[in-house]
Amino acid sequence: MITIAETDLVVHPLCLGGNVFGWSADEAQSEAVLDAYTKHGGNFIDTADVYSEWKEGNVGGESESIIGTWAKARGNRSEVVIATKVAMLSKRPGLSATNIIAACDESLQRLQTDYIDLYYSHKDDEETPIEETLTAYAQLIAQGKVRYIAASNFSPERLAQSLKFSADNSLPSYIAVQDHYNLMHRAEFETNQAPVLAQNVIKCIPYFGLARGFLTGKYRAGVTVDSMRAGGVTEYQTAKGYAVVSALEEISKVHNSSIAAVALAWLRAQPQVSTPIASARTVEQLEEIIQVIKLSSDEVTKLTKLSQ
Repeated sequence: MITIAETDLVVHPLCLGGNVFGWSADEAQSEAVLDAYTKHGGNFIDTADVYSEWKEGNVGGESESIIGTWAKARGNRSEVVIATKVAMLSKRPGLSATNIIAACDESLQRLQTDYIDLYYSHKDDEETPIEETLTAYAQLIAQGKVRYIAASNFSPERLAQSLKFSADNSLPSYIAVQDHYNLMHRAEFETNQAPVLAQNVIKCIPYFGLARGFLTGKYRAGVTVDSMRAGGVTEYQTAKGYAVVSALEEISKVHNSSIAAVALAWLRAQPQVSTPIASARTVEQLEEIIQVIKLSSDEVTKLTKLSQ
């Protein structure tokens, strides 16, 4: 288990992404994945109010509702760490105080709980003063509705400004960031964001840890994959991308693990990463990503060089 820096949140080394719940996984499939995850000792679930508004017929909040119904039925709310987000739902956009407070209450209702363990600013809102946003979070924390706050999709400059403002004004501070980071998408995070995190002693909880499924090994040269996410991996289907997957496969055989487990292990080996996020539409997929292995320094170096 991993303790998230600056918190008392003790979480599994895999954060289960809830973006597929109510989208590519229906309620029954989602509950089966959640059951399998907790059976393996998993306790860290990531969702957002906007999941999965993009699916035709959905309005947003479907993922939260599924997780809330599941947790209530299992009676395990106190045993799981739930993270959700505000700012990207079409009817609840931005980080104004009014919006944050209303969105939080709606998320709590869907999650059928009276507190959120980790509440993210899902994306920056430069139209709203930092003070207003952080003061709203301070109110929610004082009320016991939110335990900790984090940031997602912030520029390094804006993240640094927010962290400094918190420190200078005794306001709640973002204790983690959620950014796009994986073996196939590295430069932006490593060059710009990681130094800010190191300076402020906070870690990243990366999303798209498996590069939209490319790093599971199912995408190979000349192979057509039937997946809702297939269009999102085109940029990775290059000689370099296939070389990375081949190396992952080679290392996975040494560890008797899945290819996905190796890709996630590489992320955990990075100095500014806490625990990566990955999602599963089926129990079979969950069994692949839940395997936690430790790579040798040589294996980490090999993957790092291949993916540069």
